[in-house]
Amino acid sequence: IAMTVAPLVQAADYLIDTEKAHAFIQFRIKHLGYSWLLGRFNDFDGSFSYDDADPAASTVEVTIRTASIDSNHAERDKHLRGKDFLDVDKFPQATFVSTGFTENDDKSAVLTGNLTLHGVTRPVTIDVKHIGHGADPWGGYRRGFEGSTSLKLADFDINFDLGPAAREVELFLSVEGIRR
Repeated sequence: IAMTVAPLVQAADYLIDTEKAHAFIQFRIKHLGYSWLLGRFNDFDGSFSYDDADPAASTVEVTIRTASIDSNHAERDKHLRGKDFLDVDKFPQATFVSTGFTENDDKSAVLTGNLTLHGVTRPVTIDVKHIGHGADPWGGYRRGFEGSTSLKLADFDINFDLGPAAREVELFLSVEGIRR
């Protein structure tokens, strides 16, 4: 049986389901060290490839429209889009392209790749958990992951100073892909 099933298992390509809002890129950063500022990016897209038989061959590509930053406060969002932070007129997109994927026995994994943000490209590491996969009610097939990482703003030439507690931003990613 294993010999007949094995050839059927192969890498599958998935489109990240942003259209139906089943994917999220959220962030939090300390505000002056007294509380958390939470937000998200509302406009992004991407794809990934995952192979059950060879997870190390997995790939991910994501593009974020930086002007879509949303912290639930219009004036703050205007500031975040400006030259002090994202400078969205000059840098309208951030991109992530994976360079490696290492899966552990418990289905946790480490995703490595290059993040281009604010005109600077740097390697980043994302801790990943495989949420699940299977057929959906509409005849498709889905696979989901979540991940988290922290970025030092100065590493991406974002140097607006809100104090030492606000120099790092935490990212949380929840991704559901629809197999193509």
